[in-house]
Amino acid sequence: MPQWSPIYTALREAGLSVGEEASPRSVGGGDISAAWRLDSDDGPVFVKTGPASSYDMFSAEAEGLAELAAPGAIRVPRVIACGVEAEAAYLALEWLAFDTPTRATETRLGEQLAELHRTTRERYGWHRDNTIGLTPQRNDASDDWVEFFREHRLGFQLRLAADNGFTGSLQEEGARLMKRMGVFFADYAPDASLLHGDLWGGNWASCDGEPVIFDPAVYFGDRETDLAMTRLFGGFGAAFYEAYESNAPLAAGHRARCDLYQLYHVLNHLNLFGSGYLGRAQALIRNLSKA
Repeated sequence: MPQWSPIYTALREAGLSVGEEASPRSVGGGDISAAWRLDSDDGPVFVKTGPASSYDMFSAEAEGLAELAAPGAIRVPRVIACGVEAEAAYLALEWLAFDTPTRATETRLGEQLAELHRTTRERYGWHRDNTIGLTPQRNDASDDWVEFFREHRLGFQLRLAADNGFTGSLQEEGARLMKRMGVFFADYAPDASLLHGDLWGGNWASCDGEPVIFDPAVYFGDRETDLAMTRLFGGFGAAFYEAYESNAPLAAGHRARCDLYQLYHVLNHLNLFGSGYLGRAQALIRNLSKA
């Protein structure tokens, strides 16, 4: 339990009207950090807390939400404040009351994600590193998407997997795949699109009938990476994909690249959660080796 009084002071300095008598209530949504509902005079607020060492992760999330909000393409929670008080890091966000998504909500999500992806930069990466779950995510700027993904996505996760004891065939087959990654991009040079970066079914919802996305791992890269993540664990219906592709058709070869991009997340789950994901990672690598 953090010391709330200094956090209240910081929130008041950020313009929120919150009294010392406020009593935060623990809520779901904090798989990595503690999550709270704080009832202020201005309405409820969602607050994440953790040790002071969580500040870099929280500040990257806050900057990522601001990056996603800037184009005005899709709703994200408004950032209220982020900081460290009394050895506790915190991130305070707009409270969102979720409702049940409908087919129309999924259609709008597809349309709005396509619009978000039209925001581009000249180089891949981002101005800072962030995290994918609890794993560091490197975002060094690059002009070469294949090299960026090989070094900062697959290569990073494979090196981490080796450190975690996953050696042998995973490393050997992974190294061979990375050497031939260029074959998936022979006739395809993706724009550096603004990405959510971790768009699984648990990181979007419906609020007042409109889609909202949150918990990002933002960077600029191939828009197909966001689509690949949506297909990895489910949570997105046909209306979403129909709306996205009618607004932003995918290029030839996207199905093979989907496996490549999913491999990054499966390796991350291997490193976070253990050997239960090893077989899936190896199956993806072997399937890609046949492409």
